[in-house]
This record gives sequence, C-alpha cells and structure tokens, in this order.
Amino acid sequence: MGRSLTSSPVDSDYPLLNTPKLFQAWETVHGVLPWEGAFAKENDTYEALGNDPTSGDPDRIVRAAFYEGYPNITAQAQRAAEFMVQQVRRYPGEVAIFAAGAMTNVALAVRMDSDFAKNAKSLTIMGGYIDVNLLQTTGSTLQADLNSDINLMIDPEAAKIALTAGMYFCFRLGNAANQVMSTQGISKKLCRWGEVVTRAEFLDEIHEIRNPYTELMYDYYGTEFPFWDETAAAVMIAGSGIVKNSTSFYIDVDTTYSSPSYGNIHAYQEALRPAAQDLRTVEYVLEVDGDLLRQMIKKAVQEPPTCAQWDR
Repeated sequence: MGRSLTSSPVDSDYPLLNTPKLFQAWETVHGVLPWEGAFAKENDTYEALGNDPTSGDPDRIVRAAFYEGYPNITAQAQRAAEFMVQQVRRYPGEVAIFAAGAMTNVALAVRMDSDFAKNAKSLTIMGGYIDVNLLQTTGSTLQADLNSDINLMIDPEAAKIALTAGMYFCFRLGNAANQVMSTQGISKKLCRWGEVVTRAEFLDEIHEIRNPYTELMYDYYGTEFPFWDETAAAVMIAGSGIVKNSTSFYIDVDTTYSSPSYGNIHAYQEALRPAAQDLRTVEYVLEVDGDLLRQMIKKAVQEPPTCAQWDR
C-alpha cells in the first residue's frame, strides 16, 4: 500500500472507510479471521524475521520480505486511479483490469470517471466465496483461511462500488480459486500391477528449468495454499478457454459494519434482486481446467516474455 513500494502508480494508503482499528474492533464483536492480511496487529518481532509489515505506518518497509530483491527504481508520482482512468480513455474496450486484493483504486477510478466502467474491457476479481461458512467451522484454521474473503473485507465499500459499476464483463473467482493446490516433492504411487511409480510434483516440474522466476517459485511458494491469483489471471487471459463451468447472477456486497457478513457477497437471481439497488450481473467461475492452468503457470515462469516481446 505504501507509495514507495512499487514502480507502478500507487494511490490510497488506506481503504475508503476501513482502518486497522475499525477492522480489529469488528473482529472483537464478530470473531477473528484466520488471515488478517495488512490489517493484522503490528508485530515488530514478526517483521524482524522478514515478514511483510502489518497495520501501523503504511509506508513502512521490511527489506527482507522482498525475496526477489529490493526494487531499485522510483515509484511514479502519478496516482493509480488517475493512471487507470487515462489508460481506459486512451484504449477504450482494450484494458482488462485485474484485482487480486482490495478494490480501492478501482472504486476511485469509477468515481473519478463516469465512463470508466463502460470503457474498460473487463474486470477479473480474485475473491468472493459463496456458501463456505460451514467449511470455516470444521477442520483446521487453515481450511477456514482458504474459505474466507480477506480481499473484499479489507475494503467492502470499494468492492461494492466496483461490482455495481457496470463493467462490460466481470469475472468472479471465488470458490474455484481453491481448486488447484501447489505441490512439491517426489510422490510415489503403487499401481495395480504392483509397480511403484514415482513422479515429480508441480513445483519440481517447474524447477527442471532454472531461472530467477522458477527459483523463486520453487524456494518460496510452498504447498500450503492454492494458486489463487494465478487462477484469476489465467481466467482473465484465457476466458472461456479455461473456464469449464460458470454461472451468472446479480451480486451485492454487504457493507453493513455491524453485520457478521461485512465484506462478503450475496447473490441474487433476476426475480429476487432488490429493486432499490442497481446491482449488476457477474460471471461466477465454478470450475477451471486445472491441467491448462498448470501449463500456463509453467510456461509463464519457465519462458518469461522479454521486454522486447512486450514492446512489439
């Protein structure tokens, strides 16, 4: 969130209304989330071990958290929302927007330019789980983490603005983002003929080609989490080519601070949608082609495009 953290234009240090204190107060009433993201309580000991800073000063930096190396370029002075508006105006119908976290900048762009939504090509969002409350009550806290929606809960108001803006096409990656897990190591399988077959797991397959990207992924990705953002990015790129099952419905975001569902989505069919709101439909992805997703990830890190290729 800090302005000095990236070479891209960066805007709000905070969500539209939410703050770490408000978020933590909400947790006191409605229960703690298994993963609190940037709104977890400030922890100097944790940061000293090389972890991302949480709460406190949003411009605070932990250099050790940059496994890929500390950036040596300066952030642009232009604000992110302004940059997005300019690009969408310059290239109407061509700019696909990818949101893998809080949607504060998207909401600001929508409010800055009334034509922003209709001029954007699409909006793809990682987040928006449905009917997962029971999964949060059984098993480990990791299972609860995999089925909670921190991306929207950081800034519920921005999520609602973005999702009701009327983008031409909006993909939601909720439950399907948990479909493909990261795996590592050598697995053994006993075939019915009595033969033991060994095979390398996915991160090991990626590591068969050595470059900075595959090294980073092999050393740091781990096997705790699914390919959340990668799945959403693949859907943005491949669209119907990777989506095996999806459905369309009207969507709303709970922006009632006193609600235990604050920041979660609610879905409606046409006959039951609330008349007092201008809700929009989204394409909600239920299943992706897992094999194709792995192929796309592998190609992206084993054969990364060069700057010359991007400039063509």
